[in-house]
Amino acid sequence: MSIDCDLYIKNGLMFNGSGEYPVISDIAISKGIVVAVGKDLKVANNVKTIDASNEWVMPGLLDIHTHYDLEIEISPGLKESVRHGTTTVVMSNCSLGLAFGSQRKDNDDPIVSCFARVENIPKHVLKKVADKVYWNTSSEYIEHLNKLKLGANVVPMIPHSMLRIEVMGLKDSVSRNPSSEELDKMKSLLKKGLDEGYVGFSTDSLPFHFLANDPNRKKQIPTQFAPFSELKSLTSVVRAYDRVWQATPPKDSPFKVVRTFLLTSGRLYKKPLKTTVVAALDIESNGSIIKLAKTLTRVLNSKLIGGKFYMQALGAPFKIWSDGLFNPLSEEIDEMRELIETDLNDRRARILILENEDFRKRFKKMWMKGKTGLNFARLKRLINREDYAFNRNLGDMFIDRCPINHWVGLSFEDVYEDIKKGNAPEGFESIADESDFVLTMLKVFDTDLVWNTTSANRDSNQIRKLLMDPLLLPGFNDSGAHLTNMAFYDCNLRSLNIAQEGGVLDVSYMIKRLTRDAAEIFGISGGQIKVGARADITIINPEALKVYNGEKNVQRIYRDDFEHEQLVNRSDGVVTATIVAGRPIWQNNKFANDINKSKYGMCLLAS
Repeated sequence: MSIDCDLYIKNGLMFNGSGEYPVISDIAISKGIVVAVGKDLKVANNVKTIDASNEWVMPGLLDIHTHYDLEIEISPGLKESVRHGTTTVVMSNCSLGLAFGSQRKDNDDPIVSCFARVENIPKHVLKKVADKVYWNTSSEYIEHLNKLKLGANVVPMIPHSMLRIEVMGLKDSVSRNPSSEELDKMKSLLKKGLDEGYVGFSTDSLPFHFLANDPNRKKQIPTQFAPFSELKSLTSVVRAYDRVWQATPPKDSPFKVVRTFLLTSGRLYKKPLKTTVVAALDIESNGSIIKLAKTLTRVLNSKLIGGKFYMQALGAPFKIWSDGLFNPLSEEIDEMRELIETDLNDRRARILILENEDFRKRFKKMWMKGKTGLNFARLKRLINREDYAFNRNLGDMFIDRCPINHWVGLSFEDVYEDIKKGNAPEGFESIADESDFVLTMLKVFDTDLVWNTTSANRDSNQIRKLLMDPLLLPGFNDSGAHLTNMAFYDCNLRSLNIAQEGGVLDVSYMIKRLTRDAAEIFGISGGQIKVGARADITIINPEALKVYNGEKNVQRIYRDDFEHEQLVNRSDGVVTATIVAGRPIWQNNKFANDINKSKYGMCLLAS
């Protein structure tokens, strides 16, 4: 008797998400659910069939850190993720999201102001989204998500900045602590969201995340103004529900880092709090940071502390592109932040700043810090313990786009040395030192100058150690953010490529980490191939994966739906099929004809 099904996957090497050795198996799927798993299954002759011979079949991959909250409103198919085998994305990270609607009031536009600089998304894109928003409550948002023509499944959290704005208003959320009544209201709304199925709560402590609209351009986003007592109170709600707290570290204060993340402790707080933190990166300018991060992780997860603490790991070099000075790391340095407080299209405002003598003196002092003389800053630079994550090494800054065409592909150092030899184009005739050179590059070219640098994760061996560490969590791709600054949509594939070096069992382990482990931490269904499971499945050509080089497959494209450029990855040939709810949405290097028009994914809630 044949099995009643509508999709049949045969002869694939199946990794079921358990971490065990894979087996050759067939999979029968009916109405989006796996109905049979085994060898040589009997199905009807007319069933749609995918022959996965010599290919890997695995649960659909999870992206555990995205900022797709905006893109799904314009292009819900999430093409840049599903083409790389991702079937589920976690949204509303870093305290930002749309759970409470547009929150427009008194001429404030929180979506635009909060997202623009933190996630480097142009204001016109953000306004386009905010204009579409019609809901006002967390329950209405879930209803809305389930109406969208989703390509991948989406997993929402309650975002702290928006929660503060909802209760206190934008002005007060960035100027004072909440009253006891306001804190109670925040706790009530958070409880309501968790009751509705939100998987957790997101906060942010990175000190260089700022608002983008007047009069608040010099103020950080609302979550940064929360005292520890507020954070402790709200995370106690998350702990009671056994949901996940997503956070970032207050990087400039070791005391605050320890105090903050001790909130994960089951010993101190009677029950552990699942905590996932961005990000375990091997910073080029400060080699101690990754060591401290790994040590902190082990201590917090020890029997003494009893935490559930997972730092997220990036499976790739941390390579960022910059339009002039616009990139996420520039915000950490006062002088750079002064320039990018201006609107992206306001070149005149930046020229006025760059022409200001006081600013030029401050910028030059910053740029040359630790590069000359005999001083403490110089010592810190020599021993790789700098304060900045931003890489100020001209030899590591490479030009991608420039009005002077023959500079493209060169490093800033190459160009600077050529100018010192007397080959100075117009505007570069009076260059005193490298800080002068950088200031001139910014003034002459502004955002017409596009360049890249790798600020972290340069050592492939170190990346592998991070990814394979059982106390860290891979799957951090940051999809949907930093449109022209980052391209990590393929990072799950890069993680599998790295695991592939160690053989089949390492691959099986990595698949488990990118699927079942991630699903369990976030408390959602999925991450396994078994009878009764939702049929979210990824099929990969291992030979194509073996030779895939993500660093060489980054492109800059223009997206009509954004009316803006975007950095993307192209791994065509590696993922032979991405299947969401039993339907191929990406197959043989093509999207399904009905992507963005038909519903594949769904809003996954806490199980």
